[in-house]
Amino acid sequence: MYEGMSDQELEQMYQEVILEASKAPHGKQKFAEDITTVTAEKLGSNVAATTVAAEHEYCVSAQSHQFNPTCGDEVTVRVELSDGSDGKPIRIENLIWDGQGCSISQASLSIMYDLVHDKTLDDAMKLSRTFKQLMESRGAGLEDEDDTESLEDAVVFQGVSKYPMRIKCALLGWEGLKDSAALALTQMKGEQ
Repeated sequence: MYEGMSDQELEQMYQEVILEASKAPHGKQKFAEDITTVTAEKLGSNVAATTVAAEHEYCVSAQSHQFNPTCGDEVTVRVELSDGSDGKPIRIENLIWDGQGCSISQASLSIMYDLVHDKTLDDAMKLSRTFKQLMESRGAGLEDEDDTESLEDAVVFQGVSKYPMRIKCALLGWEGLKDSAALALTQMKGEQ
Protein backbone atom coordinates (compact mmCIF):
# COMPACT_ATOMS: atom_id res chain seq x y z
CA MET A 1 0.00 0.00 0.00
CA TYR A 2 2.74 2.45 0.95
CA GLU A 3 5.68 0.57 -0.54
CA GLY A 4 8.92 2.45 -0.84
CA MET A 5 8.20 4.81 2.05
CA SER A 6 10.48 4.82 5.07
CA ASP A 7 9.05 4.33 8.55
CA GLN A 8 9.70 8.00 9.27
CA GLU A 9 7.87 9.07 6.09
CA LEU A 10 4.93 6.82 6.96
CA GLU A 11 4.77 8.18 10.51
CA GLN A 12 4.78 11.76 9.22
CA MET A 13 2.04 10.96 6.69
CA TYR A 14 -0.03 9.28 9.42
CA GLN A 15 0.30 12.31 11.67
CA GLU A 16 -0.77 14.63 8.83
CA VAL A 17 -3.87 12.53 8.09
CA ILE A 18 -4.85 12.45 11.77
CA LEU A 19 -4.36 16.20 12.19
CA GLU A 20 -6.31 16.99 9.01
CA ALA A 21 -9.20 14.69 9.98
CA SER A 22 -9.38 16.24 13.45
CA LYS A 23 -9.38 19.82 12.10
CA ALA A 24 -12.21 19.21 9.60
CA PRO A 25 -14.17 16.27 11.07
CA HIS A 26 -16.83 14.52 9.03
CA GLY A 27 -20.19 13.68 10.57
CA LYS A 28 -19.83 16.08 13.50
CA GLN A 29 -22.90 18.08 14.47
CA LYS A 30 -23.62 20.01 17.64
CA PHE A 31 -26.48 18.25 19.43
CA ALA A 32 -25.17 16.73 22.65
CA GLU A 33 -25.14 18.18 26.12
CA ASP A 34 -21.61 18.52 27.46
CA ILE A 35 -20.67 16.25 30.33
CA THR A 36 -18.03 16.95 32.93
CA THR A 37 -15.85 14.62 34.91
CA VAL A 38 -17.89 15.44 38.02
CA THR A 39 -21.13 14.50 36.24
CA ALA A 40 -19.60 11.26 34.98
CA GLU A 41 -18.40 10.40 38.46
CA LYS A 42 -21.87 11.07 39.91
CA LEU A 43 -23.37 8.75 37.31
CA GLY A 44 -20.85 6.10 38.26
CA SER A 45 -20.30 5.23 34.62
CA ASN A 46 -18.53 6.42 31.54
CA VAL A 47 -21.47 5.55 29.30
CA ALA A 48 -24.91 7.06 28.96
CA ALA A 49 -27.19 5.63 26.28
CA THR A 50 -30.50 7.10 25.27
CA THR A 51 -33.09 6.71 22.55
CA VAL A 52 -33.92 9.53 20.19
CA ALA A 53 -36.55 10.05 17.51
CA ALA A 54 -35.65 8.70 14.08
CA GLU A 55 -35.63 11.14 11.19
CA HIS A 56 -36.52 8.50 8.58
CA GLU A 57 -39.63 6.33 8.39
CA TYR A 58 -38.94 2.65 9.09
CA CYS A 59 -35.85 3.51 11.12
CA VAL A 60 -34.90 3.27 14.77
CA SER A 61 -32.50 5.74 16.34
CA ALA A 62 -30.40 5.64 19.49
CA GLN A 63 -27.35 7.37 20.90
CA SER A 64 -24.57 6.59 23.32
CA HIS A 65 -22.33 8.92 25.26
CA GLN A 66 -18.76 7.80 25.89
CA PHE A 67 -16.28 9.47 28.22
CA ASN A 68 -12.59 8.78 28.62
CA PRO A 69 -11.60 10.05 32.08
CA THR A 70 -7.90 9.47 31.36
CA CYS A 71 -7.63 12.36 28.94
CA GLY A 72 -11.09 13.99 28.98
CA ASP A 73 -12.30 12.90 25.55
CA GLU A 74 -16.07 12.63 25.27
CA VAL A 75 -18.41 11.82 22.43
CA THR A 76 -22.06 11.18 21.82
CA VAL A 77 -22.69 8.97 18.80
CA ARG A 78 -26.19 8.92 17.33
CA VAL A 79 -27.08 6.20 14.87
CA GLU A 80 -30.25 5.65 12.88
CA LEU A 81 -30.77 2.11 11.59
CA SER A 82 -33.23 0.88 8.99
CA ASP A 83 -35.54 -1.59 10.70
CA GLY A 84 -35.19 -4.32 8.07
CA SER A 85 -38.95 -4.40 7.46
CA ASP A 86 -38.28 -4.12 3.71
CA GLY A 87 -36.50 -7.48 3.77
CA LYS A 88 -33.11 -5.86 3.18
CA PRO A 89 -30.21 -5.98 5.65
CA ILE A 90 -30.25 -3.42 8.45
CA ARG A 91 -28.33 -0.33 7.33
CA ILE A 92 -26.88 2.72 8.98
CA GLU A 93 -29.17 5.33 7.47
CA ASN A 94 -27.83 8.24 9.48
CA LEU A 95 -24.81 8.68 11.70
CA ILE A 96 -23.78 11.84 13.50
CA TRP A 97 -21.60 12.57 16.47
CA ASP A 98 -20.77 15.40 18.80
CA GLY A 99 -17.89 15.64 21.17
CA GLN A 100 -14.56 17.04 22.13
CA GLY A 101 -11.15 15.68 22.80
CA CYS A 102 -7.68 15.10 21.48
CA SER A 103 -6.84 15.00 17.79
CA ILE A 104 -6.71 11.19 17.88
CA SER A 105 -10.28 10.78 19.17
CA GLN A 106 -11.68 13.44 16.84
CA ALA A 107 -9.85 12.08 13.78
CA SER A 108 -10.91 8.52 14.60
CA LEU A 109 -14.56 9.63 14.78
CA SER A 110 -14.29 11.45 11.46
CA ILE A 111 -12.69 8.49 9.70
CA MET A 112 -15.16 6.08 11.36
CA TYR A 113 -18.00 8.19 9.97
CA ASP A 114 -16.55 7.98 6.45
CA LEU A 115 -16.08 4.21 6.76
CA VAL A 116 -19.47 3.15 8.12
CA HIS A 117 -22.01 5.78 7.03
CA ASP A 118 -24.62 4.14 4.78
CA LYS A 119 -23.14 0.65 5.22
CA THR A 120 -25.02 -2.39 6.42
CA LEU A 121 -24.82 -2.83 10.16
CA ASP A 122 -23.01 -6.15 9.67
CA ASP A 123 -20.36 -4.46 7.51
CA ALA A 124 -19.97 -1.62 10.03
CA MET A 125 -19.54 -4.05 12.93
CA LYS A 126 -16.97 -6.03 10.94
CA LEU A 127 -15.02 -2.79 10.36
CA SER A 128 -15.29 -2.06 14.08
CA ARG A 129 -13.80 -5.44 14.95
CA THR A 130 -11.04 -4.98 12.37
CA PHE A 131 -10.20 -1.53 13.73
CA LYS A 132 -10.03 -2.95 17.25
CA GLN A 133 -7.63 -5.65 16.01
CA LEU A 134 -5.46 -2.90 14.52
CA MET A 135 -5.47 -1.09 17.86
CA GLU A 136 -4.44 -4.31 19.62
CA SER A 137 -1.53 -4.90 17.19
CA ARG A 138 0.94 -2.73 19.18
CA GLY A 139 2.10 -1.11 15.93
CA ALA A 140 2.54 -4.34 13.96
CA GLY A 141 -0.57 -3.83 11.84
CA LEU A 142 -2.88 -6.50 10.52
CA GLU A 143 -1.77 -9.76 8.94
CA ASP A 144 -4.65 -9.91 6.46
CA GLU A 145 -4.13 -7.46 3.58
CA ASP A 146 -7.88 -7.40 2.81
CA ASP A 147 -8.60 -6.32 6.40
CA THR A 148 -5.97 -3.60 6.12
CA GLU A 149 -7.47 -2.36 2.84
CA SER A 150 -10.99 -2.40 4.30
CA LEU A 151 -9.93 0.18 6.91
CA GLU A 152 -8.96 2.71 4.23
CA ASP A 153 -7.70 5.89 5.99
CA ALA A 154 -8.15 4.29 9.42
CA VAL A 155 -4.86 2.42 8.88
CA VAL A 156 -3.12 5.64 9.95
CA PHE A 157 -3.97 4.67 13.53
CA GLN A 158 -1.53 1.75 13.34
CA GLY A 159 1.09 4.07 14.83
CA VAL A 160 -1.29 5.03 17.64
CA SER A 161 -1.57 1.36 18.62
CA LYS A 162 2.04 1.53 19.86
CA TYR A 163 0.90 3.75 22.75
CA PRO A 164 -1.49 2.00 25.16
CA MET A 165 -2.67 5.27 26.71
CA ARG A 166 -3.82 6.54 23.29
CA ILE A 167 -5.67 3.40 22.15
CA LYS A 168 -8.80 4.29 24.13
CA CYS A 169 -8.83 7.70 22.42
CA ALA A 170 -8.96 6.02 19.01
CA LEU A 171 -11.58 3.46 20.10
CA LEU A 172 -13.94 5.86 21.91
CA GLY A 173 -16.17 6.66 18.93
CA TRP A 174 -16.24 3.05 17.77
CA GLU A 175 -17.50 2.03 21.22
CA GLY A 176 -20.22 4.69 20.94
CA LEU A 177 -21.22 3.30 17.55
CA LYS A 178 -21.47 -0.25 18.90
CA ASP A 179 -23.45 0.82 21.99
CA SER A 180 -25.90 3.03 20.10
CA ALA A 181 -26.45 0.33 17.45
CA ALA A 182 -27.06 -2.28 20.17
CA LEU A 183 -29.62 -0.01 21.82
CA ALA A 184 -31.39 0.57 18.48
CA LEU A 185 -31.49 -3.19 17.85
CA THR A 186 -32.95 -3.76 21.31
CA GLN A 187 -35.70 -1.26 20.50
CA MET A 188 -36.44 -3.07 17.22
CA LYS A 189 -36.82 -6.37 19.02
CA GLY A 190 -39.13 -4.72 21.56
CA GLU A 191 -41.36 -3.41 18.79
CA GLN A 192 -41.79 -6.81 17.14
